[in-house]
Amino acid sequence: MTENKPMRADTYLHFTGHTKSRQSAKELIEAGFVEIDGRRVVKPSEMVDAALPHSVGILQKERYVSRGGHKLEAALDYFKIDVTGMTAVDIGASTGGFTDCLLQRGAARVFALDSGSGQLAASLLADGRVVNIEKFNARRLCEGDAGPVPAGTKADIATIDVSFISQTYIIPGLKNILRDKGLFVSLIKPQFEAGREAVGRGGIVRDNKYHIASIKKVIECARQSGFGCLGVIRSPVLGGDGNTEYLAAFVFGEDLIPPGDGAPRRLLEITATGKGDMT
Repeated sequence: MTENKPMRADTYLHFTGHTKSRQSAKELIEAGFVEIDGRRVVKPSEMVDAALPHSVGILQKERYVSRGGHKLEAALDYFKIDVTGMTAVDIGASTGGFTDCLLQRGAARVFALDSGSGQLAASLLADGRVVNIEKFNARRLCEGDAGPVPAGTKADIATIDVSFISQTYIIPGLKNILRDKGLFVSLIKPQFEAGREAVGRGGIVRDNKYHIASIKKVIECARQSGFGCLGVIRSPVLGGDGNTEYLAAFVFGEDLIPPGDGAPRRLLEITATGKGDMT
């Protein structure tokens, strides 16, 4: 790649050293945090003439290796989860936004688990607290395979951020890697829980009933697997495709009282407005 060749905005930001990676540049642009020559960049694919000098403004500095860190941060803050000294398993680690957040919050060790490979940020690969587990299908947890966690070790907390698969294929296996009273935080994505009929143009799930159904589906699966739901909130950050997502927290071995008659109303409020919670 040469400096005088037109290039995508996300590539330009990374090439000129404004971001740690092209992926982080893409996420900053999609979140509306990038200006070039005083104009807001709307799409990562916008072309920039690299032969000319440009003024680049990053309206929000990167705190995590990906914006996933901001999502988990919201859940840890809302549910008052202190991960200091904890052993964690990050399922669907990808670039490592959740892993990064856990480490910055004081986790002692994080097993970063993903079905792919070569995705985890270099800074996390170099961190001695991170164990990078690649090409591991999390469905194997349901078969009693605790691959990412050494024999005799039980994690204190797990996080789930997966795509193109329902979490209901993973949640039942969490009991094989979590200690009693262990926690897990789930990023619920309606586009992968509600079925194809729910996904509209652009891959967006717009009908609120599918959002509610997706949340209920994950909560019920967790309940049947021995987890009590601590609550649900709307993610403050949209998914990369523009879908609204939700964060739910659970505790293993707690027989919590199921939501009462007001639960449907509260879910409707969460999904429709982003306000309130289901605790």
